[in-house]
Amino acid sequence: MLIQSSATAKKSSALSHSGLWWGLLGVTAFSFTIVFTKVATGGLSPLFIGAGRAVVAAAIAATALALTRQALPSARQWIRLVVVAAGVVAGFPLLTSYALTVVPASHGAIVVALLPAATAVCAVLRGHERPPAAFWVMAAAGALAAVVFAMVHGSGLGHLSWPDLLLFGAVLAAAVGYAEGGLLARELGAWQTVSWALVVAAPVMLALTGLAIVQQPPHATPVQWAAFGYLAVVSMYLGFFAWYRGLAIGPMTQVSQVQLVQPVMTIGWASLLLHERLTWSTVLGGTVVIACAALAVRIRLR
Repeated sequence: MLIQSSATAKKSSALSHSGLWWGLLGVTAFSFTIVFTKVATGGLSPLFIGAGRAVVAAAIAATALALTRQALPSARQWIRLVVVAAGVVAGFPLLTSYALTVVPASHGAIVVALLPAATAVCAVLRGHERPPAAFWVMAAAGALAAVVFAMVHGSGLGHLSWPDLLLFGAVLAAAVGYAEGGLLARELGAWQTVSWALVVAAPVMLALTGLAIVQQPPHATPVQWAAFGYLAVVSMYLGFFAWYRGLAIGPMTQVSQVQLVQPVMTIGWASLLLHERLTWSTVLGGTVVIACAALAVRIRLR
């Protein structure tokens, strides 16, 4: 009996670590999203960026689903896919695209700074997970450290402006989409979940893309088109393969905390690619954020 219990514990630990590594791979893919959205807004309208990338990803997703002959989701799963699509296919891309026409990429890191805590709350409400009190302490500390980190580096949220409201809305949309998508991935599969969500949103996003082209015909440089391509293929599609797989393995509350390292990565990429200012406070703040993330994900593993 003891031997069986020990084997079960080792298997559970291995699954948890697997979820964390898949989550980290997804976070790494997403860490370029804010930066490349900022690049793309230099020549493309925010509506075209937010909707057009979903149209491109939906075309790839529909092809993959057809070639692999995936079974259609059930009626209840279609409803849940609408929730996922509203959060991560429409809500987050559109809201961040409009916000980044005004604020720098480093300031936009506030989005991912709040996402781990928001996703954990949604996971508890939707998935009935019950992490210990120590987890919430470290999650709150990590969220606070990430927010302060982003504020200090990006000249902060000295006052609440409309881009900040859009960013907060993007946080809520993504958190709901992540939690529901993580649960659906346990039933449909990780890549199937994001693929069906893209297909669900395709008619609306196609209409919005057409409207964007009529209002402001796209005129972008090759670099800006390349940034848009990354947003469409990786941020909108391939990145979710790893992210939803990590959430599906779970626990979602723990895996979601891996996102705490995303603002650190994002601001690092912004410094390297956009030449935004990088200071000693960034290095110190990044260290604190990563430490909080490491402690949060280790609490339940023990």
